[in-house]
Amino acid sequence: MKEKVVVGMSGGVDSSVAAYLLKEQGYDVIGVTMQIWQDEEEAALEENGGCCGLSAVDDARRVAASLDIPYYVMNFKKEFKENVIDYFINEYLEARTPNPCIACNRYVKWESLLKRSLDIGADYIATGHYARVVKLDNGRYTLKRSATLKKDQTYALYNLTQNQLSKTLMPVGEYTKDEIRGIAEKIDLYVANKPDSQDICFVEDDYGKFIEEETGYKVPKGNFIDMDGNILGQHKGIVYYTVGQRRGLGLSLKQRGFVVEVRKDTNEVVIGTNDDLMKSSLYGKDVNLMSIEKLDQPMKVMAKVRYNHSGAMATIEMAGEDRIKVTFDQPQRAITPGQAVVFYDEDYVVGGATIL
Repeated sequence: MKEKVVVGMSGGVDSSVAAYLLKEQGYDVIGVTMQIWQDEEEAALEENGGCCGLSAVDDARRVAASLDIPYYVMNFKKEFKENVIDYFINEYLEARTPNPCIACNRYVKWESLLKRSLDIGADYIATGHYARVVKLDNGRYTLKRSATLKKDQTYALYNLTQNQLSKTLMPVGEYTKDEIRGIAEKIDLYVANKPDSQDICFVEDDYGKFIEEETGYKVPKGNFIDMDGNILGQHKGIVYYTVGQRRGLGLSLKQRGFVVEVRKDTNEVVIGTNDDLMKSSLYGKDVNLMSIEKLDQPMKVMAKVRYNHSGAMATIEMAGEDRIKVTFDQPQRAITPGQAVVFYDEDYVVGGATIL
């Protein structure tokens, strides 16, 4: 009897080809699009093909029909609201910079979709992520960076659990993006040349405005201060700023100014130089270890502090019950509270944490 796999189909080329590849490998494939954000009557047909609007449903349904696989739309609006949107808003209000894609992956695309998929008799779920699931000699599951490092998405998946990884397939991770598009063209998929979706799917560039509209809370203005505490001017509200930001400050300064720190308690945004953004260490919380069961002693890793960070050599060690200390060989720029720090041993994910 064929093993059954539910493929999360976003309407994009990657998840579409993932469904095709798994069918070719002999799986009983079911396509599912997760309706997580827009109400259908309000959904915009995004030009860039976002991952949760009406266009995604239309495109995924057409792909499923061409692949001759069953297709369903599942409603995950409640889970998305609680685990992604509410988290996104709360983090900004706490003067941290959230990573909603990581939260969505962990709690919606995996936890919620996996549960429902198992409930309907599936053996696995699958996605079009550029990453590879592997089982190590020590018996643990981890992620291996994709065949194309330029598209690698392991950073955004670091907090998946062992159980989730054991029931996950990621066939796209063995290919480059050009190869995936080539496969789509060869089998005449309608979405073969569809552009990649960009940015956060539920909000435009103005995060502060979105937060104020969603909450009905008018974020109070406060002071910009320099590294010595001198007042430089007035900011619009802490939700409008993130560490490393240079644009949109509206300050007249003698030299380039950057956001070095956002302080919730005093409602201040600290402005400094690029040199002030350099730090040699950080602490993380909510540690998720993947390739190892526990961290008993200091370990040398390559650490990434944001999705597009190339990574830097560092030493990690536990610093309490659920705290980890990361000490870099060389200072790193704009380490941002709320973002993830992810650890690698060559191409394998060791684990990660949320930056404090």
